[in-house]
Amino acid sequence: MRTDGVMTALARASAFTTVIAACFTGHAAAQSITAVSYGGSYQKASTEAWYEPFAAATGIRVDVEDFNGGLAQIRAQVEVGNVYWDVVDLNASDVTLACDEGLLEYVDPETLPPGPGGTPAEDDFISGTLSDCGVGNVVWSTIYAYDANRFPGARPETIADFFDLEKFPGRRGMRRVPMANLEFALLADGVPTDDVYAVLGTPEGLGRAFDKLDTIKDQVVWWEAGAQPPQMLADGEVVMSTAYNGRIFNAQVLEGQSFVIVWDGQLLDINQLAIVAGTPRLDEAMRLVSFASTAEALADLGRRISYGPARESAGPLITTHLETGVEMGPHLPTHPSNMARALRRDWTWWVDNQDELNERFSAWLAR
Repeated sequence: MRTDGVMTALARASAFTTVIAACFTGHAAAQSITAVSYGGSYQKASTEAWYEPFAAATGIRVDVEDFNGGLAQIRAQVEVGNVYWDVVDLNASDVTLACDEGLLEYVDPETLPPGPGGTPAEDDFISGTLSDCGVGNVVWSTIYAYDANRFPGARPETIADFFDLEKFPGRRGMRRVPMANLEFALLADGVPTDDVYAVLGTPEGLGRAFDKLDTIKDQVVWWEAGAQPPQMLADGEVVMSTAYNGRIFNAQVLEGQSFVIVWDGQLLDINQLAIVAGTPRLDEAMRLVSFASTAEALADLGRRISYGPARESAGPLITTHLETGVEMGPHLPTHPSNMARALRRDWTWWVDNQDELNERFSAWLAR
């Protein structure tokens, strides 16, 4: 139920958005810029919440392309001096690496719009969501989920249950990468959230994670695309699967699937909007980043897909799902009820160790 405070905030948001639109409209604009995202329901939500309203406010058409993440295409464009991507939605670990390599433009946080109450951007964004080259947009998580219809009795409740083949027999779905799987393995093996990366950073701890994965390896169905886990659950190919929380939310709310998310041990991640270094449309790209990073725009996204906003002031503006009317709070990774044993991904640790662990993981899979 909406409170009077939320209604007041929404009214302020509407007025603020009108002012922002008027300001943007007054600038001379390039004909178009290109924004790059991950496709699927997230890209659809981003287009409706950010790109289309920005185009309407400025006259700058936003051409949206999708990709599977990573830096290969950005590197290629920057290295040959032919930059045709402008704004890219990247995982924070990729932003860190790309910024170090000089592939992204610096973003001055003082140029970002304040919160609805005038709070400076640097004080309004959640800690760690702003960086030298990235502006936080969403907080999402890797979780695991199951189909309630397949568990008429006891049901999984913890990350340890995902690895318990005796209590909950059946195949598991996991992404074919070390990231998230290693963290889940240590959490399931009893390592406290605060100690996961310290343990993972030792030879003994890394071995412990792989040993835990060994206990279910012959029951794992590996997935590579975010659309696969909901489909594998619906088809009965697996009894539970790791997945991106937004994909499971859509299956629950839009498709009526009886899926249940287990939030225990969820791995929190942050995405950031970044600008490709050398774009000839730098001013327009920065205007898009500023527009999309307002509390109002982030809340508009949060009413379309269950990813938490990177700004504190956006949270109260997220009420119900625009299409179905479902209360969004309990479906957001950042909701207090879901944060009891959440682990925040250490992007710096992964930047330093990813190549080595990708090789080790590939060798482990081949054994």
